[in-house]
Amino acid sequence: MEKIRTIIFDLGGVVMTLDQPEAIRRFKELGISNVEEILNPYRQSGIFGDLEEGLISADTFRDELSKMAGRPLSFEECRYGWLGYCKSVPQRNLDMLQQLRSEGYRLVLLSNTNPFMMSWAMSPAFSLGTEGMEDPNPQGHPISDYFDACYLSYQMKLMKPNETFFRSVLIEEQTPPSACLFIDDSPRNVAAASQVGIHTYCPENGEDWTKKIHQYL
Repeated sequence: MEKIRTIIFDLGGVVMTLDQPEAIRRFKELGISNVEEILNPYRQSGIFGDLEEGLISADTFRDELSKMAGRPLSFEECRYGWLGYCKSVPQRNLDMLQQLRSEGYRLVLLSNTNPFMMSWAMSPAFSLGTEGMEDPNPQGHPISDYFDACYLSYQMKLMKPNETFFRSVLIEEQTPPSACLFIDDSPRNVAAASQVGIHTYCPENGEDWTKKIHQYL
């Protein structure tokens, strides 16, 4: 078997622990009464999915969500709703990411995400988790400090489990699939990566994958 040199991580459910019920509660608080019909732990639909696939901008999403809420919503209010998804960013995960890089692995982030979530994740508040969201001057690290490359759905205009997303990352990384391990809490996403020939590991949302990852390397 070819040695794994690149580890591809999902964000929600792996690097950070997801809290979908809190996201639903927040969007309902903003006035979106039917939000549970739209939000999903792995892939969104409606304007939420259009945003994450890069089909609409953050401004268009905010305009459309304002119509659904029946009142104007700010960027900060939309971000408040999306950040409900983040329950925590366990320090053990960040420590393991740093350890893996020190061991010589190339780390890649591959996420279905959006500009509201990434405005937090790409800021120094990220490594502080939910506490960092409230800190006006966070002294932490952005997610980009932990990865060699970040492939984001709304920028790539592709969403998991579309196999083209995985193939595009392999081409960009100039690596064969057999030299990659993909870690995602979605069985559907993991199955799609497997079809492309990538090795996979599917922990449950919030599971401590740091104790098992070296079994897959």
